[in-house]
Amino acid sequence: MKISVMGYSGSGKSTLARVLGEKYGAEVLHFDAIHWLPGWKENTKEEKLRLTEEFLNSHDSWVIDGNYKRFLLERRIEESDRIILMLFGPISCLIRVIKRYIKYKGRTRPDMGAGCDEKIDREFVKWVLWEGRSKDKREYFKSLEREHPEKVIVIKNQRELDRFTEKIREDENLL
Repeated sequence: MKISVMGYSGSGKSTLARVLGEKYGAEVLHFDAIHWLPGWKENTKEEKLRLTEEFLNSHDSWVIDGNYKRFLLERRIEESDRIILMLFGPISCLIRVIKRYIKYKGRTRPDMGAGCDEKIDREFVKWVLWEGRSKDKREYFKSLEREHPEKVIVIKNQRELDRFTEKIREDENLL
């Protein structure tokens, strides 16, 4: 099984990716962990591509958490058996980001690169509420739904996510 978990920042992509990886015995790649180096420095484009390609080439079953168009997006979409779009509203995502910050303050989340202690700042809040929800990104997610209806699952709120994860835990072959 190959699953891409995509969507807006703060929607729960990383948590769902971990649940899916555990359930299906698949390796999980969190793109934030290869994008960010210690101290919130960006990794080089070449290294991010190399790590992504190495991951795709070395696993028959995987879950990938993140959007990152430059990380072999077309190949990931083509190879994915399922594409899960986490399209929560902006206020819900911001609340989730704040809760995540409180939980991990002063520590690095399991889905982040080492040395990237959890933080929240004005720039990230702008990203969660507006910039990470650009018209291009919204249109891209809609295009995935149109072009791959057999692969795409859309989750828009916590209630839908709770139902989805409950079904996953109960039924091995849901996906």
